[in-house]
Amino acid sequence: MSNRYLDPSLKVFSLNSNRELANEIAKEIGLELGKCSVTRFSDGEIQINIEESIRGCEVFVIQSTSSPVNENLMELLIMIDALKRASAKSINIVMPYYGYARQDRKARSREPITAKLVANLLETAGAARVITLDLHAPQIQGFFDIPIDHLMGVPILAEYFRSKNINKDIVIVSPDHGGVTRARKMAERLKAPIAIIDKRRPKPNVAEVMNIVGNIDGKVAILIDDIIDTAGTITLAASALIENGAAQVYACCTHPVLSGPAIERIENSKIKELVVTNTIALSEDKKSDKIVHLSVAPLIAEAIVRVHEKQSVSKLFD
Repeated sequence: MSNRYLDPSLKVFSLNSNRELANEIAKEIGLELGKCSVTRFSDGEIQINIEESIRGCEVFVIQSTSSPVNENLMELLIMIDALKRASAKSINIVMPYYGYARQDRKARSREPITAKLVANLLETAGAARVITLDLHAPQIQGFFDIPIDHLMGVPILAEYFRSKNINKDIVIVSPDHGGVTRARKMAERLKAPIAIIDKRRPKPNVAEVMNIVGNIDGKVAILIDDIIDTAGTITLAASALIENGAAQVYACCTHPVLSGPAIERIENSKIKELVVTNTIALSEDKKSDKIVHLSVAPLIAEAIVRVHEKQSVSKLFD
């Protein structure tokens, strides 16, 4: 990509969820972030002011709906409304982390499907396209009636482990049955076998490890997940792997939610290194020597330019 992106009809704006990533993306593209202010009325209501003309422009808004998820989601909806009323040609949402994705079906009676509700809200507000990374369930793409570009974190994570030149045999481990497809994609890139942890979950955010399917004896195990939240699953999985003969355990994920006791659990776990991307900005209290950060900015910047220039985005899915 050139140092300076010269098409004035492309505008990239950032809201408050992850300004650091937004700045990186803008730098990769070679443009300045659009000028807008996000403030609060004294009662906490969100006030947004777009401080430059966007009439007829193709606008991309960068906002992860991570914690505080309701604030970040509401900021995004209000921003979409402001852009629509300011005559933007098209409003594209860049959502590195799509919050409320874990309720993607009715697992029990009388449950909401929040992943679909968020899709409806974005479309109703006026979004024309969504670019996102590693949805919790790929079928969430079908909840949208607008184009959605679903980028993958696996190539970035796999490239990191390839560059480490781990000398021992490696095995890619899925912490549950639902993540097998993700583990297989990683395994194909690293030319490694996979293993699966069969776990039962008695209630939400409480994981109980049962047994390991696959050969891990004496190998370096790499656990992969899309989200690490309270880190209960991943740390229990790491203990189970070591107890069953794994030589070392690494863990990686695209979205480091890391809420509640997560950092303490990771610090005290058998995990040698936790590799994450910057789809979610980590506050100071969520930093740890065990955590390695990789940037998704080049990938997202490339996707934005390809969409704007009407080129194929599917090349980035490989």
